[in-house]
Amino acid sequence: MAESHVNEHLPSAAAQADARAPHGREYRPDIDGLRALAVLSVIGFHLEIPGFHAGFAGVDVFFVISGYLISGIIVRSLERRTFSIAEFYTRRINRIFPALVTVLVATAIVGWTVLFGSEFRTLGKHVTSGAGFVANFVFLKEVGYFDLPAKPLLHLWSLAVEEQFYLTWPLLAWLAFKQRWNVGWTLVTLIGLSFVANVWSVRHGLTSEAFYIPLTRFWEILAGAALSYLERDGRKHALPFAWIPGFREFGSIAG
Repeated sequence: MAESHVNEHLPSAAAQADARAPHGREYRPDIDGLRALAVLSVIGFHLEIPGFHAGFAGVDVFFVISGYLISGIIVRSLERRTFSIAEFYTRRINRIFPALVTVLVATAIVGWTVLFGSEFRTLGKHVTSGAGFVANFVFLKEVGYFDLPAKPLLHLWSLAVEEQFYLTWPLLAWLAFKQRWNVGWTLVTLIGLSFVANVWSVRHGLTSEAFYIPLTRFWEILAGAALSYLERDGRKHALPFAWIPGFREFGSIAG
């Protein structure tokens, strides 16, 4: 489940560039530490290590981290009037596709040698949907995440959700700046709509839909975007508690 995010968020040169903090620091070791904890929690869950029964939440942590880092990059570019949709998507392609193509090709080669014909045809469909970032919709039609043993490329559902978010959020952010909307209230509205959709789906028994569908997951990535916005523009009057001595250390440990 976490492999795609592990590859995407490794601290490569591109990742370090993306991890620039809103105040100009080049590298965020605290975020790398949080990534490590998230990955370990997912691994512990899949290995059924005692105490890790909720370790799958590590993927949710990655969603928040992604929203925090990439939204910061988008906002800085918009403020400097240097934002380019083409450049943004070029960066995403250069960042993701080398690792993604490696995983897809290796999985297809192994599948050719060990799978039966019908299984390999299914794998081919998963390879195609993974490359097109629609794997979450394909898996939603096939099986709930916890219903059967994991399929080789099942983890690509989360990468698909993330990329579907980045098909819309840069455009919305650009529109918000162009129309001079209040970015804070825009984020609050979008987070609220997504979270309500998530809760409604769960309450009505649509748990697989709540798990896979972008609308019910976007609030997590947007929460990271909101953190980035508050850190940049909220300053002390928006987050006064964050400047209490020792609070941030306590908050990180509690989290």
